[in-house]
Amino acid sequence: MEFNPKLRTVNVTRYILPLREGGSLPALADADDGFKYVLKFRGAGQREKALIAELLGGEIARLLGFKIPELVYANLDPAFGRSEGDEEIQDLLKGSQGLNLALHFLSGAINFDPIAMPVDPILASKIVWLDMYITNVDRTFRNTNMLMWNRELWLIDHGASFLFHHAWINWEKNAQGSFPIIKNHVLLEAASKLDQVNEEFKTLLTPAAIDKIVSLIPEEWLMAGGDTEEASEARKVYADFLKLRLSYSDEFTKEARNARSTLI
Repeated sequence: MEFNPKLRTVNVTRYILPLREGGSLPALADADDGFKYVLKFRGAGQREKALIAELLGGEIARLLGFKIPELVYANLDPAFGRSEGDEEIQDLLKGSQGLNLALHFLSGAINFDPIAMPVDPILASKIVWLDMYITNVDRTFRNTNMLMWNRELWLIDHGASFLFHHAWINWEKNAQGSFPIIKNHVLLEAASKLDQVNEEFKTLLTPAAIDKIVSLIPEEWLMAGGDTEEASEARKVYADFLKLRLSYSDEFTKEARNARSTLI
């Protein structure tokens, strides 16, 4: 089956409550399609960069076969939130007018407990490999960013990935570089099949698939950071980063394997 990622667009109709577990103040919200979403705001924290990382990380994970809540573009009308009594939230809503990103809310899901919920070596290795690839600094014991829903493990919150785009320069060096923070990964000890996973994932992440995922980034998000003069230039950097990073997968897989050896 041809890989053809697409995101729907919904209009946010009701702000329900803030989810203060996240540093960027995500919120539970209703949309006009009748579903509830975890809304990530373009006006929060790392702004559009966090939304780009969330989008790329989530859709790469979906391509690789992980369980990921549906991602949607979430439009916030300028009139939305005017009646909000909390000044901090009202400022956040005002600064997030336009296109935001949201994840389908998994009602009844519980936070992953690494002690009570063992993960098999293949799945653990796949998650560690993904986080090495996208340079995701989360997924630690402190902040696992995983949920159990319907007895399956779901990945969430990839907004802290793609570290290079916060400074932008030297992206090639970042693509080729090490990722020592992997030693703190919550699943590293269980990840005994990294080499096997590396060979599998290298075949799935084709240049065409990478280009299709990167094409999902809205132009207005790409231009918001002022890193490039054209959105196409910024889009090319993301695609080139992912392709170059993949060409070094043997090296970062070895780094993860070496980090694991210190734990066992």
